[in-house]
Amino acid sequence: MNKDTLSFLSALAENNSKEWMDANREWYQGTRKGFLETVEALLEELKKVEPGLAGLRPKDCVFRQNRDIRFSANKAPYKNNMGGYFSPGGKKSVGPGYYLHIQPGESFLAGGIWMPAAEELKKIRQEIDYAGEELKNIIGQPAFKSSFGEIHGERLKTSPRDYSTDHPHIDLLRLKSFVVTHSLTDEEVLSDGLVETCLGYYSKMEDFHAFLARAVDDAESGEGII
Repeated sequence: MNKDTLSFLSALAENNSKEWMDANREWYQGTRKGFLETVEALLEELKKVEPGLAGLRPKDCVFRQNRDIRFSANKAPYKNNMGGYFSPGGKKSVGPGYYLHIQPGESFLAGGIWMPAAEELKKIRQEIDYAGEELKNIIGQPAFKSSFGEIHGERLKTSPRDYSTDHPHIDLLRLKSFVVTHSLTDEEVLSDGLVETCLGYYSKMEDFHAFLARAVDDAESGEGII
């Protein structure tokens, strides 16, 4: 990671226009290159424990800097962050993945599945119905809780269809996303140990990911996808 990445993103947030980006294209390209190098280092290490990542390249994992403003009231053309996502199916995978978000004062790493489609969400709920105690044990481990706290994501206000309000795992069944996060300080982001820090926390997500991957496995293979 370039040492001035956060400075660039701060400046971009204050001057979010094509004119400014054009005038600072070299600065952007330098920080982008540094971020890709960090993503490459993470990807190479993750491939050792996630064989499904073998065919991915860094550019397959990094999100575009340009925002899609077609249907947004916010017409700022660029994101004021940099993000990378590592999942066997690439950025469009329906299975769990690891995420790195770089933004001044708001950086974090994350893992899990964000807003799964209806078919995948149904399968995750079925797995919770069948083996919810297993998931509770995973997320209740002291090392997991101290690193990530609770699962984040929108929740239904009532019980999902086909599940009663007194279901023993109703709190998990109400979830619409299954994501855990850990904040990163600006100092951690710019340190030489960023990759090792991320890998350390990603390793604590392995059982969580295994549960989610098992739930959506047949969806990932193409069965039943809408």
